[in-house]
Amino acid sequence: QVQLVESGGGLVQAGGSLKLSCAASGRTFSNYVMGWFRQAPGKERAFVAAINRSGGSTIYADSVKGRFTISRDNAKNTVYLQMNSLKPEDTAVYSCAAANSIAVVTSGSSNYWGQGTQVTVSS
Repeated sequence: QVQLVESGGGLVQAGGSLKLSCAASGRTFSNYVMGWFRQAPGKERAFVAAINRSGGSTIYADSVKGRFTISRDNAKNTVYLQMNSLKPEDTAVYSCAAANSIAVVTSGSSNYWGQGTQVTVSS
């Protein structure tokens, strides 16, 4: 079992920045590929970004490329999502996920999810 807890959400003006954190406990964090997803009101959950076990490889949704950066600190059992140049359409509940492969993470089929943190971007 892996337990995931997100933090760092909040209200920010368009053009601003936020950094989300996802702290993991339980199994060895460095064994897992990590990802971030978001779900806006009335919409399905959508992939945002993923990072491999070492942190050396990342994948992003087209909608956030160049604005968001995923990173991880295996010594702190934490994955981060730095969000810059935020837009109102980035408003959503952001959740982290853990899985054994990039394919599982990016498909949204992970077994392990956090509870989510709300990000609201005002215009």
